[in-house]
Amino acid sequence: MKGKREDICGYLVGTTDIGETVAEIVEWILQAKDGSRCRWLACMNPHSYAESLKDEEFATALHQADWLVPDGMGIVLASRLLGGNIRGRVTGSDIFTGVLDSLNDEGGRRVFFLGSSEETLRDICVRMARDYPAIEVAGTFSPPFRSEFSKKELDEMVSAVNAAAPDVLWVGMTAPKQEKWIFGQRERLDVPFAAAVGAVFDFYAGRIKRSPPLFQNMGLEWLPRFLQQPRRLWKRIAVSAPVFLFDVVKQRMVKSRASFEN
Repeated sequence: MKGKREDICGYLVGTTDIGETVAEIVEWILQAKDGSRCRWLACMNPHSYAESLKDEEFATALHQADWLVPDGMGIVLASRLLGGNIRGRVTGSDIFTGVLDSLNDEGGRRVFFLGSSEETLRDICVRMARDYPAIEVAGTFSPPFRSEFSKKELDEMVSAVNAAAPDVLWVGMTAPKQEKWIFGQRERLDVPFAAAVGAVFDFYAGRIKRSPPLFQNMGLEWLPRFLQQPRRLWKRIAVSAPVFLFDVVKQRMVKSRASFEN
């Protein structure tokens, strides 16, 4: 799944739109056989880029993801500045809804939710039964709230997932913990597809309200969320965005210089 990508500050980000990306994922899920390796998805945005500069393991995980989708509007704008082909965002919410819609239409599969609190997971299960009657929630797991897990805790999580035998594993533990978790455990997971979808758990459970479509379409989805959670999100706006922009401009200058010399 390494095709149709372009270089954004050293990361190969997918250029396919929501529909094509979902179709690729669902095709893999439906045709996967016992023993198939776990293919997984991560979301790329200016904040994840800035964090990866300080975290080598996170950077490696992003480089190795089977699908690295342009989650942030900053990635879309960077692609335009660099003369690329990314025309719109592909968010974790888009992937979550698109994959579940398709699988429900196909007669259903089994899904597992790893992350968040027991209360949020219960709310998700209630809504899943209503929204996707053909899909079975094979299991849920609320991990301890800490930056790193012990080997025993990792083994327990992997065992819970594998015992449930899901077709899809949704992981919502915030970045970069969720991406590093999937990357570190992917060889042990008996599941065709896993996705690091962060705040999607809270959105779907109704615990955090997603920005209205108008803000999403304008590339300002971050603004209402920032007003709801300023302490948690200020760093993304004040620190991560300028770091990313600076490196995009550098990449543009290098590209322009190379074009001029040729």
